[in-house]
Amino acid sequence: MRIIGGRWRGRKIRIAGNGDTRPTPARARETVFNWLAPRIEGAACLDLYAGSGALGFEALSRGAATVALVEADPGATAALRQNRDALRAAGAEIVRADALQWLRQGRHNPSGYDIVFLDPPFPSRLLARSCEALLDGGCLRAAAVIYTEAETEWAHPRLRTMKTARAGRVRYGLHGVCAAI
Repeated sequence: MRIIGGRWRGRKIRIAGNGDTRPTPARARETVFNWLAPRIEGAACLDLYAGSGALGFEALSRGAATVALVEADPGATAALRQNRDALRAAGAEIVRADALQWLRQGRHNPSGYDIVFLDPPFPSRLLARSCEALLDGGCLRAAAVIYTEAETEWAHPRLRTMKTARAGRVRYGLHGVCAAI
């Protein structure tokens, strides 16, 4: 898999894991980073269920200041570390942990995140649970946005859907945190 934009454009990243890793399609990555272009420079990002790290490394390549890549699978975590080292991605923090437990334990950046990439395994029910943990955990900055991937159209009552699209079987969207939260 290759990074498609920014300073590392064209660089390959290694993918490993337990076989469940489903990298975000290039077409979806291109679209979402076009959506995020006005927000990405200097942003603090969180890539939950990082898998291949394609979203997190793409964010760093395009100017994000930091990205915490959280992944439970040891093989995928090792590949993330190898990619971080190969790219010399000083802003990448690799965390081997269960994403929900990590959020609930408050081990995240105390300053909060501007952009969250939320792409849990499709057959799980982790998307809504992860959103709740993000919204309740004090880890989002006031104007934060959450990028989601799912098999079906997805919305959350505490999020404002800003944009949606589809690439093959993947439905993806960008959601803003509602002001009342």
